[in-house]
Amino acid sequence: MSDHAADPATEVFVAHRNLLFTVAYEMLGSAADAEDVLQETWLRWAAVDPAQVREPRAYLVRITTRQALNRLRTLARRKEAYVGPWLPEPLLTAPDVARDVELAESVSMAVMLVLETLSPNERVVFVLREVFDVGYEEIAAAIDKSPAAVRQIAHRARRHVDARRPREVVTAGEGRAVVESFRRALDGGGLQGLLDVLAPEVVLVSDGGGIRQAAVRPVRGADKVARFMAGGLGKNRLPLTVGLTAVNGSPALVVHLAGELDGVMAVRVEGSRIVGLYYVRNPEKLSRVTSETPLTLR
Repeated sequence: MSDHAADPATEVFVAHRNLLFTVAYEMLGSAADAEDVLQETWLRWAAVDPAQVREPRAYLVRITTRQALNRLRTLARRKEAYVGPWLPEPLLTAPDVARDVELAESVSMAVMLVLETLSPNERVVFVLREVFDVGYEEIAAAIDKSPAAVRQIAHRARRHVDARRPREVVTAGEGRAVVESFRRALDGGGLQGLLDVLAPEVVLVSDGGGIRQAAVRPVRGADKVARFMAGGLGKNRLPLTVGLTAVNGSPALVVHLAGELDGVMAVRVEGSRIVGLYYVRNPEKLSRVTSETPLTLR
């Protein structure tokens, strides 16, 4: 243990760091940008006297929200120039995230993609209100809107998300069993094995960021997805290994080619079939899949 105790400002910030990262990540879908937001939050927090702040958690969330809202607008411009589909940055998560159903759903790739369809204000309000249960008055102070306006934004965002979020949430065990069946089918290379586990309406979205090869548009339908997977991974001349992992609170697959990390495939399961595959190959988005990222709603 260090001889020098951390100063009060640092202790408070460290105590809330995981929460602040989760807030920023859910607003941005990017761990790298969430870390930048936390750095900006820290600089502003370090400039105030903690003794003068009545509710440090609320104050820190407010700063984080303002920084994230600013960055959301920058991200929107960056995504317009992005090559191919844009997927959220996957995070390797600990088992306790999967056990927290509310947290696991809120950071799932499927829900994160729904959040991408919201306006910046809608996304921020939805995340704070629906995920972190922040009061309307507090949200209003964070985004410089009236509480009445925030209520309207929250209602609009909730209706939008509810219409697009996954219809049913399977347990971690059920999802893992389906993903394991998919992994075996990929290992075996058989087209029928893939078709057996894919829902007829399955959609595959792949993100190479213009750095690695990926489908420039979503691939739709079990037959097309199975042939895409069999043709892309199954016929690769390099040694292929596909392992089970957990990203964003859900079972997923990690793909290595010739021992090198090729990508991570998040999986959306409904019933006993896969309805969504989200394959992130962009190496700039794979820095958080080798060590766990702690997430929390509290």
